[in-house]
Amino acid sequence: MADVSLKEAALIVGVVTACYWNSLFCGFVFDDVSAILDNKDLHPSTPLKNLFQNDFWGTPMSEERSHKSYRPLTVLTFRLNYLFSELNAVSYHFLNLVFHVVVCVVFLKVCKLFLDNRSSVVAALLFAVHPIHTEAVTGVVGRAELLSSIFFLAAFLSYTKSKGPDNTIVWTPIAVTVFLVAVATLCKEQGITVVGICCVYEVFIAQGYTLPVLLDTAVQILRGKGSIPFSMLQTLLKLIVLMFSTLLLVVVRVQVIQSQLPVFTRFDNPAAVSPSPARQLTFNYLLPVNAWLLLNPSELCCDWTMGTIPLVESLLDVRNVATLTFFCFLGSLIVFSLRYPGDSSKTVLMALCLIVLPFIPASNLFFPVGFVVAERVLYVPSMGFCILVAHGWKKLSNKSVLRKISWVCLAAVLFTHALKTLHRNWDWESEYTLFMSALKVNKNNAKLWNNVGHALENEKNFERALQFFIQATQVQPDDIGAHMNVGRTYKNLNKTKEAEESYMIAKSLMPQIIPGKKYAARVAPNHLNVYINLANLIRANESRLEEADQLYRQAISMRPDFKQAYISRGELLLKMNKPLKAKEAYLRALELDRTNADLWYNLAIVYIELKDPTEALKNFNRALELNPTHKLALFNSALLMQESGDARLRPEAKQRLLHYVKEEPQDANGYFNLGMLAMDDKKDTEAEAWMKKAIRLQPNFRSALFNLALLYSQTGKELMALPVLEDLLRHYPEHTKGLILKGDILMNQKKDIVGAKKCFEKILELDPNNVQGKHNLCVVYFEERDLVKAEKCLVETLALAPHEEYIQRHLNIVRSKIASLGATEQSSLPADGTTAAEEKKKSFQNLKEVKKEQKTTRTGVDNNKGHSENKKQTEKTNTDKETPKKSTKEIKDIEKKRVAALKRLEEIERILNGE
Repeated sequence: MADVSLKEAALIVGVVTACYWNSLFCGFVFDDVSAILDNKDLHPSTPLKNLFQNDFWGTPMSEERSHKSYRPLTVLTFRLNYLFSELNAVSYHFLNLVFHVVVCVVFLKVCKLFLDNRSSVVAALLFAVHPIHTEAVTGVVGRAELLSSIFFLAAFLSYTKSKGPDNTIVWTPIAVTVFLVAVATLCKEQGITVVGICCVYEVFIAQGYTLPVLLDTAVQILRGKGSIPFSMLQTLLKLIVLMFSTLLLVVVRVQVIQSQLPVFTRFDNPAAVSPSPARQLTFNYLLPVNAWLLLNPSELCCDWTMGTIPLVESLLDVRNVATLTFFCFLGSLIVFSLRYPGDSSKTVLMALCLIVLPFIPASNLFFPVGFVVAERVLYVPSMGFCILVAHGWKKLSNKSVLRKISWVCLAAVLFTHALKTLHRNWDWESEYTLFMSALKVNKNNAKLWNNVGHALENEKNFERALQFFIQATQVQPDDIGAHMNVGRTYKNLNKTKEAEESYMIAKSLMPQIIPGKKYAARVAPNHLNVYINLANLIRANESRLEEADQLYRQAISMRPDFKQAYISRGELLLKMNKPLKAKEAYLRALELDRTNADLWYNLAIVYIELKDPTEALKNFNRALELNPTHKLALFNSALLMQESGDARLRPEAKQRLLHYVKEEPQDANGYFNLGMLAMDDKKDTEAEAWMKKAIRLQPNFRSALFNLALLYSQTGKELMALPVLEDLLRHYPEHTKGLILKGDILMNQKKDIVGAKKCFEKILELDPNNVQGKHNLCVVYFEERDLVKAEKCLVETLALAPHEEYIQRHLNIVRSKIASLGATEQSSLPADGTTAAEEKKKSFQNLKEVKKEQKTTRTGVDNNKGHSENKKQTEKTNTDKETPKKSTKEIKDIEKKRVAALKRLEEIERILNGE
């Protein structure tokens, strides 16, 4: 076995870099979205064990919607990328480029087993630049092919060392081979096929048998004319070990997928659900299609599902000629390689093994797959193709007549392939460029039209997206997902009627329930979201809530394990003021998935509606255990702790709010509530800082403006409160509490009776029955020395609040003043904005406004898997709310003002009593 020289390795590195440097500028597209952006298994907070319990896309293997693609080691490399660069796409693409270089170098080493140095370099260079590899190298999810290929080739190289001197068995390389096969399989399933290649290598290369020799030996043994040679017994022993190891891996793999095959629809692989002979004819025709992609990679497409390749439904279909030609050519190569001894036949045989065996898992031969053609699955088979081409080029170049032309052709192929690869990489720059490039190749695939629509939808270009979605419905009228996409886009364009019509069409295309037959076996699970989407649409109409509930229940009846239906129904039931039924819905969903933080959060909201804050807090905490960065759980649990009045919970509430503002630094609500906590803890400077930060982020933040002004009033900084109140009243001129506070400051601090009077009169314009504003206007009349008007005003105020003793006392004072002293004797009455608060046993704290996040459930809307919208919408409504009445201890900070108010009142009463 010849080693790879430094020059050869440098050449391959240079060529790969030249072909794939621009892949570093591509983003996450197509399947990358599900495997990288939406995959929680990449996050450091996710336990490592989840990688070995979930599939490639982060879905638990036990769930029916799982694709059963078990590739934990590949996901582990994604996680390492995330650890160092999070979601910076450059690092992911760079690592893919490095892995492709490694595969090319190891492949060169393999080539040298069967080709001379020059031909081996040719094969490796052709493999390095072949455009068919762009999906595997430039697409991040193609890393599964790259990693699996590294260990695939390493396992084969290890096995080639298992033959010792005198044909003895060396067991260490075999053990290493078994281990590397297992590792390759944990990167991608096709890694296990290297065992078949090892078996062929052992029999026909290492032992040098040909098919006629094996047949003759078998005949002799069966006739009893001979015994099995010792060398053949050794070969059988090695093969038995390999096959037993393979069987063990297969058993483990079957256990991992829990003996369930993934559920695909006819849209993913139409031939798989077609009747005979269309199924067999189409599957056979796909083989020459794949071979043609290797021979002529001029028209590449990222998605070959749905109507890309029409079914071959008749023996008279002209495409059957291509199938027949392919099998004739393949058969002749197999006969040549197995029948004749010699290096050429051995090279052809190993090339065929690399082409055929790794392709078997994608061939639909043993089980249906979720695609028609996939370019990335040709990554390993293309190795055999490259060996065949290099071997044929060697034959031609050895003939003097064809030497020059063979070199010219080789240079042309390598150059054009490299240019095609470089150009093809740019297609993967974004989802829009990728799917538009695919539409240039094939316009009969509705999924491509849908995906271009999704790309435009993500850019908020709903009008153009709608055109592509509608085109998808025209290309494939029975595509449920396309009609769902049309409905969702109409909804985004606020065309409710058209949206409902599209959802109804999608609903009508759903398979009808057949007694005794599993519904899930006949439809993609995400198609059931048509019921969710339609229900979410019509429930905006209060008169159709029962109709929406019926749709949720219909989805549940079809799939009792349809978790999303329970979640959405729970939210609806809360809206219908049925918290107990909502609780039942969420508990049922939790039976299906106890690791969903959103479900625990929603259940906490239900307990709040049921007036059970203790249970609510427990469920918030459970949500945060599962997802420590759950923003709504952090925010609302902190509010719940704050509202509890338990001072022991305030430090934890503060920590959660600090965590929240770290996650949502632009949300003013978090800073405001930190300010409210600081006010509760009498940390005035800190409260001021938090309030100001909230106002900087949201200058019209009603509650933050008022409470900052109130804070200044409480701390003897009344004049600083005035500009804040001016801002508040500029945004909210009808803010009653702000007007009361401003009037009080103007009258008691600025001695601006006219300004205070305008404030109180404005209050009465807004609310003629406002006792506080009315009383304070009475005080203004008193200060203006209009005792008659003050008396009349107080009488009217007393009629509004006959049980308020302080109003009656003030009225008595005014009447006594009128009776005993006449209109010339004046004194002062306290204004109810601050000083009369003592008479009412209320403090400034009673004016305190609390900005609260409305606690609403989070539910999935339009949950189309893949490139359909997959969102959790949270409505946040800010409401102003007074805090409950505070204890005596909590109003000590305004004692000086209250004492002053009492002194003023005592002075008035002393004058009126003639003391």
